[in-house]
Amino acid sequence: MSEADAGVRPERILELSERLNAVAGEKIGEIASVNRASKMLVVNAQVVAARSGEAGRSFMVVAEEFKRISGQIDDIAGALEQQVRGDLTELSAIGGAILGQLRGQRLADLALNAIEIIDRNLYERTCDVRWWATDSAVVDCVAQPDAAKADHAGRRLKVILDAYTVYLDLWICDRAGTIVANGRPDRYPVRGQSAREMAWFRDALATKSGDDFAVADIARLEALNGAPTATYATAIRQGGLANGAAIGVLGVHFDWQAQAQTVVDGVRLTPDEKARTRVLLLDQKHRVLAASDGVGVLSETVKLDVAGGVMGSYAKGDRTVGYARTPGYETYQGLGWYGCLVQDAAAI
Repeated sequence: MSEADAGVRPERILELSERLNAVAGEKIGEIASVNRASKMLVVNAQVVAARSGEAGRSFMVVAEEFKRISGQIDDIAGALEQQVRGDLTELSAIGGAILGQLRGQRLADLALNAIEIIDRNLYERTCDVRWWATDSAVVDCVAQPDAAKADHAGRRLKVILDAYTVYLDLWICDRAGTIVANGRPDRYPVRGQSAREMAWFRDALATKSGDDFAVADIARLEALNGAPTATYATAIRQGGLANGAAIGVLGVHFDWQAQAQTVVDGVRLTPDEKARTRVLLLDQKHRVLAASDGVGVLSETVKLDVAGGVMGSYAKGDRTVGYARTPGYETYQGLGWYGCLVQDAAAI
């Protein structure tokens, strides 16, 4: 950071206030010290004048006047200390409040940026699943089921996975919920298993048209080796038409952990800020979906105060919390998730 940049940091207000407070205290202390020395001189002068009798009377008058002036200096120094310290205390309080607001607003802005990146990423997942569900190999796999068509569809899904590395796997389910093909059978041998009881399957099968999709909460799927997964799904329709009858379901399993960790780790913080800031993605119930420290994912619930609206900040002890609720992106309205940053105060 350049010297010019350092001069415009919000923290500079508090630094200058503390410096002025120290200088004022030092100089007022020096005035008091000099005045104490002058009082000692007055006392010595009075003793000498008293011993000198009539000859020291005029000297005594000067000593008394000097004593009066010294008392005035004490009064002025005392008033100066009281006023200066009062003003500096108020300045520090104002500076602290301004700094807190600026820090909180910055954290809220960073939280908004993080959740916006997630929204845009997940919007693409909704586009992918609706598009791939119209692929002829996918449609044929459930329209006229046989082993050859299932194998062909699986190879087609593998081609997609090779190009779209953000997915763990893609599943084609028939109308009964049986997984008839997937893109990575060597890694995830799920063919023949049932997805019938999974919410995303039921919701996708119930969609009204090919423009609709279903989404499940982030969860660890045993069939995907327990990996945290964001699943998006839509119905596979007769003839691949948007208004065709639902004949199956395509589920796409987004590699949530890898992608979300990249987002929370990528928030633009200084090295000092990174060391004392926890970046979080939270669901609508404030459950931790991703954390820059990797702690509490899918198990911890944060007590987030959102009384300030869809975006805001607040102090919590020595910590500042900034948050922002998902604004959605394009046709994706989001799931009520939040970006959140919790930052400890800087060490003094």
